[in-house]
Amino acid sequence: MPHVERIRQEAPASFGPEEIARQAAQGWKLVAVEWERELPESEGAAPAPEEVPFGLQAVPETARLEPNPTEQEILFLIMELTIQDGPYSAIAEELNHRGYRTRQGMKWTPISVFQMLPRLIEVGPRIFATQEWQERRARLARMTGT
Repeated sequence: MPHVERIRQEAPASFGPEEIARQAAQGWKLVAVEWERELPESEGAAPAPEEVPFGLQAVPETARLEPNPTEQEILFLIMELTIQDGPYSAIAEELNHRGYRTRQGMKWTPISVFQMLPRLIEVGPRIFATQEWQERRARLARMTGT
């Protein structure tokens, strides 16, 4: 595969067909154009919507968040396997083996599991307080003999 060099430059005031032809003569190929403009305050863009935290889903009718059962199970499983000192690769493998996918529909990787750690830290106290976690913990204790 050939090496590709890319540069980004500010558009000169004289940008037009002549500038494109000059760059093309030097072997460059136009691959993208980026446009921007300032908007008056009255047309200011609405703030970007925040991403719904993993484990929750938005209810369109009420604009409220509610638990997403599949993502909740993924969080519980990642927490359980992390406590068992499983490496991220083994956790990703187990999630994939059980048919779980990331929000983007991709297979889990050690990196995608690692990226869930801040969310686990955030929801950990709530997970540990659930009856489901108490049952999982008892099952883990029986499996490990502790």
